[in-house]
This record gives sequence, C-alpha cells and structure tokens, in this order.
Amino acid sequence: MGTERTLVLVKPDGLKRRLAGEIISRFERKGLRLIALKEMRLTQSMAEEHYSVHRDKPFYRDLVQYIISAPILAMILEGNNAISVVRGMCGATDGSKAAPGTIRGDFALSIQNNIVHASDSLESYQHEAPIFFAEEEILVFSYGDEQLI
Repeated sequence: MGTERTLVLVKPDGLKRRLAGEIISRFERKGLRLIALKEMRLTQSMAEEHYSVHRDKPFYRDLVQYIISAPILAMILEGNNAISVVRGMCGATDGSKAAPGTIRGDFALSIQNNIVHASDSLESYQHEAPIFFAEEEILVFSYGDEQLI
C-alpha cells in the first residue's frame, strides 16, 4: 500500500478518562507521523456528516448525540499502511470483543463508548478528514528519523 493518511478521533469517553496522551503515544511509538491535531467540540451538522454512512441505521441518532456530548480530539496520522495499522491498533469496534493490547481491548467499556474512531478505508478518510481539518492545518514535515522506520 505505501504511505497513507488516516483520521483518528479520541471520542468523549477517551478524553473524559484522560487517555489522549496514551493513545497518541501508542501511535507515535509505532512510527506513525502525527501531521494534524486539535481538540474540538463537534456541531450537530459535523457529527451528522461524519456518521452519514450510518444515517439509515437505528443507532445513528445515538452516535451523533454521543459524539457531540463533549469535546473530542481529532488527529491525522501518516505512515506506511496507516489505515490498516491504525485499525489493528484500535481493535474490534466492540470493546468486549477487542483483543488485549489494542486500544479498545485495553480501555473500551462498550460498543458505543469505545474510546476511538479510525477511518476504515481510503474513501472513508477522504470523506472524514475535511470535516475536521482544512488542508492548511495538515502539517507535513520531516521528523528526521524516517530512515529508521
């Protein structure tokens, strides 16, 4: 696959439980580059656009209400096969089924309160990233250690 970008959100439960630093640290230790980061509170329309793929599902309203209930931390990570690497690090969506050692396996309390969101495909990233970041907020630079990763 090569170098990719992915969107990750630390959801309200992750921020309320003070897990943002732990989550960022896991991704950085894996060698992913953090190229955009901001804490924010989503508007209703932002949340509806983010979860638009689930619009016809019975849990859609609950998803939207939960994600706007408190601030979130949005980030874009970049690296080799970033989408699949991050999804693997996050673990199964249902925290009770996520493997130990994954973010959800270690911290998630339920299927809704599952700490993080991560883009599941390039198409998802392309839909989601502009909801959270303007192009000029994405900062690409050399860390200086890329040859080691």
